[in-house]
Amino acid sequence: MSFNASDPSGAAGLSGDIATIAAMGAHALPVVTSILMRDTAEIFDQHLIDGDAIVEQARYVLEDVTLAGFKVGFLGSAENVSAVAEILSDYAEAPLVSYLPGLSWLSDDEAQSYLDAFRELILPATEVLVGNHKTLTDFLLPDWDSDRPASPRELAVAAAEHGARYVLVTGVMLPSKGTTSQFIDNVLASAQGALTGEKFELFEVSFVGAGDTLSAALASLLAVGGELQAAVGESLQFLDQSLDAGFRPGMGNVVPDRFFWAMPPEDAETPEEGGLGEPTDDDQHPNEPTTPPGGSRRVH
Repeated sequence: MSFNASDPSGAAGLSGDIATIAAMGAHALPVVTSILMRDTAEIFDQHLIDGDAIVEQARYVLEDVTLAGFKVGFLGSAENVSAVAEILSDYAEAPLVSYLPGLSWLSDDEAQSYLDAFRELILPATEVLVGNHKTLTDFLLPDWDSDRPASPRELAVAAAEHGARYVLVTGVMLPSKGTTSQFIDNVLASAQGALTGEKFELFEVSFVGAGDTLSAALASLLAVGGELQAAVGESLQFLDQSLDAGFRPGMGNVVPDRFFWAMPPEDAETPEEGGLGEPTDDDQHPNEPTTPPGGSRRVH
């Protein structure tokens, strides 16, 4: 079950979650927390969903469907954070992946009240907190004034003080070391230290929806009992390939293609008229599976 904002651009929010969860071979249970007014370049405003309506959306489904896990994205307001926390408290055994997006488009007061509520009510239930390095530093270590960036372990220690077991920190900039290419690190850490991660070459374009893609993929894998470090590795690889196959549907940012694995080979021959044709070994990309990365379809 994903609690997230409705994104009419199809890039992030519930749109991104549904696409990602489906691509992982799972079934999404989407609960709308807010309606964003946005395009592929920026967020302009939002219309909040009443907290009681959020609870009712979730309760009716949860009384019918067996739950496998939760993903929390943008919840809209401090009041909505409280409403979602009410649901989560009744399903404490289900793994929860929480994603914290940037909130610079909100007013300072709105952002602060949201973050305070998120820290108090969502973090204690969180298995893995996902976020950009700067976003998590501002959230977890607001008084950080060192010349060096906070390490993933330091962020994990701060998150653990509020109950979150792990952090998955993305976009950690790495020194170039004499090469023209810039690389970033993505690190899973606990309060004891870094556990695993993946380094990727920095893309030269701006994306929207990357954080929701990563967190939804991870939630899908954990929901079916995947081992944490292996799930993180698979989720990061899925994100990297989604970004590599990304496309620009409008005049703004590039959107991840969560169904990169389903695209036919560029050199595939057109099937004979009247039939689908039988694919040969030469028709398959060796590194692009033709089945969902997460395996058989599951409820998440």
